[in-house]
Amino acid sequence: MPQLVRAFAPASVSNIACGFDILGFALQSEGDGRLGPGDVVTARERELPAGAGGHGPVRITAVAGDEGRLPLEAERNTAAVAATALVDGEAPGAAVDLEIEKRMPLESGLGSSAASAVAAVVAVDALFGLELPAAALLRYAVAGEILASGGAHADNLAPSLLGGLVLVRSLDPEPDVIDLPVPEGLTCALVRPHAEVNTKESRARLARHLPLDRAVTQWGNAAALVAALYRSDLELLSRALVDVVAEPVRAPAVPGFDVAKAAAIDAGALGCSLSGSGPALFALCDGQVRARQVAAAMADAFESSAGVDCDRLVAPLPAPGARVIDGEA
Repeated sequence: MPQLVRAFAPASVSNIACGFDILGFALQSEGDGRLGPGDVVTARERELPAGAGGHGPVRITAVAGDEGRLPLEAERNTAAVAATALVDGEAPGAAVDLEIEKRMPLESGLGSSAASAVAAVVAVDALFGLELPAAALLRYAVAGEILASGGAHADNLAPSLLGGLVLVRSLDPEPDVIDLPVPEGLTCALVRPHAEVNTKESRARLARHLPLDRAVTQWGNAAALVAALYRSDLELLSRALVDVVAEPVRAPAVPGFDVAKAAAIDAGALGCSLSGSGPALFALCDGQVRARQVAAAMADAFESSAGVDCDRLVAPLPAPGARVIDGEA
């Protein structure tokens, strides 16, 4: 077995407007083939000393790129919680040290906690040569996401692990994830305002019960989105990218959201919404040229309406998921 393993897990867009907690896609950077936004986790095996008592099998030895904000205590760190679940379930008696390198901002709506959990389970799986199926890795990664957001959902975890654009039908009793087709040229334009939205707090603001008519509208949009992907029907895709459940509650927490969304549509986007709980916004576009125009329009709108600077990303779909890396930058 190797002495250490480095794994990368990409950032992701979840919900895709109408697919709250069930739809998501992985992100990659346009162009040079370098690692895009995401997390790198390095796993090293260590001996678990006799009489370790309450000390768990996973330690966090270092975290970089988080400005000192993430906890080193294993029970409070999403990567360590996910890795511990895997070790306890598949390699009892083993012990692991993890180093985490954040290559994406925290609380951005881009699946930061999910990327940490996924990179951790991929690294530990490879370290011990377990070759677990994706469903098992996803099940263990969910433990980390529960810590981060307070709920068992995998619309960031699944695309970060598997890549592509996916539908999470169920997690119980086993993960049931469907890889969806992506129309040729479909591209994500994404902007991240320099602000933060806490995922757990954002979820707490959502209604526990929905009026039936609103639920039916959301179901119709989600079903239409899946149909549009299979048919490569961008006009139907555009009509389906409407969220009547989460966006109306979450958007007010993002200054400039309405102006930026309108700018995206005016610039030719097929549709635009929050990525996860925000503050990042994504827009699906027909082609990379249009996506660059849309990203610029959204960023300009945020700056002019709210005085907020943004990072931009143009991300062709589909993107690869998590993987072991060796020397990649």
